[in-house]
Amino acid sequence: QVQLVESGGGLVQAGGSLRLACEVQGSHSRATFVAWYRQAPGKQRELVASITVDNTRNFADSVKGRFAMFRDNIKDAVYLQMNALQFEDTAVYYCNAKREIQPSFDTWGQGTQVTVSS
Repeated sequence: QVQLVESGGGLVQAGGSLRLACEVQGSHSRATFVAWYRQAPGKQRELVASITVDNTRNFADSVKGRFAMFRDNIKDAVYLQMNALQFEDTAVYYCNAKREIQPSFDTWGQGTQVTVSS
C-alpha cells in the first residue's frame, strides 16, 4: 500500500523559511504527479504547487517567487521549499501523489502544520 510521509512543518516568524518533505513509501513505481495543498482554518483546501514526472512545475499565484518544489528520485521524495513566509501561509499542508498508469494510486499524506507568526 502506497503511503506518503510528510515532515518539516513547524512554527516560523514572518520572513523565515521552511522545507516540507513528502516521501512516497510502499511503491516500486514513481508517482507521475505530486502536489502540495494547504488548508487554513475556515477555508477550502487549495493547490499550492505541483510537479510532474518530467519536472514541470506549477505554483499558485500567491506563492510564486517564494516557494520552490523539487524531487529526489533516489529517495522518491518531493520537497517544498518555502521562503519569505507570510502570516497568510499559515495552514495545514498536505501532500498528494498520483500515478495514472498501472500500478495506479492516488494517495494523501496526513498533513503537516505550518504556522507563521507575524
